[in-house]
Amino acid sequence: MKKDGHVHTPYCPHGTTDSLEAYIEQAIQLHIDSITFTEHAPLPNTFHDPTPNQDSAIELETMEEYIEKIQLLKKAYKNEITINLGLEVDYIKEYEEETTSFLNTYGKYLDDSILSVHFLKLQDKYYCMDFDEHTFKHMIDQIGSLEKLHHIYYQEVLHSIQSDLGEYKPKRIGHITLVNKFQKLFPVTFSVDQYIQTILFEIKNRGYELDYNVAGLRKEFCGETYPGSAVAKMAQEQKIPLIYGSDAHSARDVGKNYTCYQQLTNGN
Repeated sequence: MKKDGHVHTPYCPHGTTDSLEAYIEQAIQLHIDSITFTEHAPLPNTFHDPTPNQDSAIELETMEEYIEKIQLLKKAYKNEITINLGLEVDYIKEYEEETTSFLNTYGKYLDDSILSVHFLKLQDKYYCMDFDEHTFKHMIDQIGSLEKLHHIYYQEVLHSIQSDLGEYKPKRIGHITLVNKFQKLFPVTFSVDQYIQTILFEIKNRGYELDYNVAGLRKEFCGETYPGSAVAKMAQEQKIPLIYGSDAHSARDVGKNYTCYQQLTNGN
């Protein structure tokens, strides 16, 4: 079954205005059997979005419209493609209770979702780690080294996996090596194997899935998937399900670089 399990929508404030139908038609054209819309879930009410335009996620007031629209399209396209209703939920340190409350309200509508880490707390201030290279550099300066930033990021990914977010907690962990988004500017010269092995152990132990996200191939300063091939093969060896995700924020990127996933799953 050909699936794209990580797709965004026109409801994303920092994406394109391409219609939901455009995303679906692109998937059908590429003979994709199943697509999951995983829009960025509303951030906790008391959390301040640190991005300049505060556009990291959809507004809570939009959720019902988002759900209703995708439910209608599921019926309209039922003979052509399987459409899953989902979200990309942010794990944010110290906001677990609000996240759980949100999931308790809307989780019953979701078919398939992702849990990701984008926001890190450094010295009592939150940052969107992957916003741009300047923010990333500032974060390194704040804590003293790239290695420390990697440590903090992987600790938060581990916490997200171990967190209790209720019965509707997403079972797929998103782009676990997102900290490598700017690796061409900030090369990793130290080992992170211990962090990765611990994270994969926890994913395996809980029966979770792993987002095999190809968006990094489209990023100027990254040039590889999240996770890269070495980590992906480690996951395969532990029989952790790897779910292809385009992380498309425009219709044209649905199914992009699917051949990387095929090569991985075919053992090449």
